[in-house]
Amino acid sequence: MRKEKFFNRPEHKELRRYLRNNVTSAEVALWKRLRKKQVNGLLFRRQFGVGPYVLDFYCPELRLAIELDGAAHDTPEAILYDKERTAWLTGEFGIRVLRFRNEQVFETPDLVIEEIRKVVDE
Repeated sequence: MRKEKFFNRPEHKELRRYLRNNVTSAEVALWKRLRKKQVNGLLFRRQFGVGPYVLDFYCPELRLAIELDGAAHDTPEAILYDKERTAWLTGEFGIRVLRFRNEQVFETPDLVIEEIRKVVDE
């Protein structure tokens, strides 16, 4: 099977739609800074499917995923899941994953954007 079939799988369409319509406040805040090519003229998509996963934000041009983590990501099970997920995305597709805490988006949004820009400029 070609890798293109792994992007935005039809069977995950309803999940992606649900996630877009039920975003967290941190996702709303970051999306306001990413949409409309505000970061170095790059297109970011939200709730983008890659294989069995749905990424919070994804820049296809750079193969860059941005994930926001709230309290639900603090359990040992969630930490392991996130680690395995990141390893799969990196190994299977060469996708770089940046993770930020929800608190960072609210408390230091300019630093979050600066960190994203650093990766974009590399």
